[in-house]
Amino acid sequence: MFSRLISVYSCASFAFAAILSPSLTAQTAQSSAQTASASVTVLHAAHLLNVEQGTVLSPGEILVRDGHIAEVGTAVTHPSGATILDLGSTTLMPGLIDAHVHLFLHPGAEDMQTVVESVPQRTIYAALAARADLMAGFTAERDMGTEGAGSADSAVRDSIDAGLIPGPRMRISGNAISILGGHEDAIHFNPAEHISSNATYADSTDQIIAVIREQLKEGSSFVKMYQTGRDTYVNGVFHTPWQFTEQQLAAAVAEAARMGTNVGVHCTGEPGALYAATAGVASIDHAYQLSDETMRLMREKQIYAVPTFAISEYFADHADSPAAAAQERAELDYHVQQFHKQLAAGVPMAVGSDVGPFPHGTQARELVLMAQYGMAPADVLRADLLHGARLLTWQDQIGQLKPGFDADIIAVRGNPLQNIDAVTRVAFVMKGGHIYRNDITPSAR
Repeated sequence: MFSRLISVYSCASFAFAAILSPSLTAQTAQSSAQTASASVTVLHAAHLLNVEQGTVLSPGEILVRDGHIAEVGTAVTHPSGATILDLGSTTLMPGLIDAHVHLFLHPGAEDMQTVVESVPQRTIYAALAARADLMAGFTAERDMGTEGAGSADSAVRDSIDAGLIPGPRMRISGNAISILGGHEDAIHFNPAEHISSNATYADSTDQIIAVIREQLKEGSSFVKMYQTGRDTYVNGVFHTPWQFTEQQLAAAVAEAARMGTNVGVHCTGEPGALYAATAGVASIDHAYQLSDETMRLMREKQIYAVPTFAISEYFADHADSPAAAAQERAELDYHVQQFHKQLAAGVPMAVGSDVGPFPHGTQARELVLMAQYGMAPADVLRADLLHGARLLTWQDQIGQLKPGFDADIIAVRGNPLQNIDAVTRVAFVMKGGHIYRNDITPSAR
């Protein structure tokens, strides 16, 4: 085990160094050259997505100036000296948004990471994860807890913002908040070993407020709380214990609002979901089970459900035994049935994959599954881009191809309105006007 960990660490260290090397690949060198020479760029492609209207322009062009979108249409101004990139038969669209990620998790190590991996090592992995997500077209993300790595996500976010490493725009929460013996606590280990929780304890209103203040001091940009504990699904009956009272959640929401931010909760079922919706959280993540009253409140208050189907599918496909796989699939089926009810009730949706326990850079599968389970592709794209931008409080900066917005732009092979699977075939990635990926040989002049 020790030698395997050393090998993994060495590979991660090499890969992290590769991130910083401008000459690692011809593609990276090409992207660097394009970025350095082009404060004004025109992107041309066969199609362009208007996510708000759910339509496609053909052809599509975008004028990018100093990191922002200046013009959008079938034809835009071509200023003298601008770099013009022909992206062929692709569709231009806003960069994808994942509203539920875990940069500090990776497959096969979710339960034991805090025991066998140091925070510096996990931070290297997180930098690699951020790069993988960006290259897959995710230009903005909400990190839903470092799972025991404290405020290390602040370092990753700040390094991305400073241009030291590639990655999405990040909203981060630091360690999530939970109760003693609650979700993400180390309750299955020898108590004498005092294994650390993957969350930060808060068992009273005063403790919740104190933890929120500490996390904001350490750099978090929103609050993540575990509102329900370990789930059970037996003979068609779903159960999950709630962790915080409605009054405690309301105090957390008020404290976050005082500081200009919001609260997102891990919450799979009732009555915890009703407490969260009544308190006015920004999102209910996972949302396996929602009562009629909870759905009504979410619709009225525009509280987003974030279904996270991709993680459930991955766990079912990679279960340790046939029995465990059957259990995972039964829970997924129940989740899908409840999702149908939520769509019918008009619950607003955002897109979050829970990536981390499954490989970073593959989470566009979440959009495919949401369409497979009942949403029209146009509605999935609105949930991802419009609702995702609002949930991350960047609705005036990202999520649409509009003049004045940040130039977070990707190109995908295919038309995502006709086949949502196109979002898994990203060929070009620009964030803030900088080109990070271009798999298409452009005609530049």
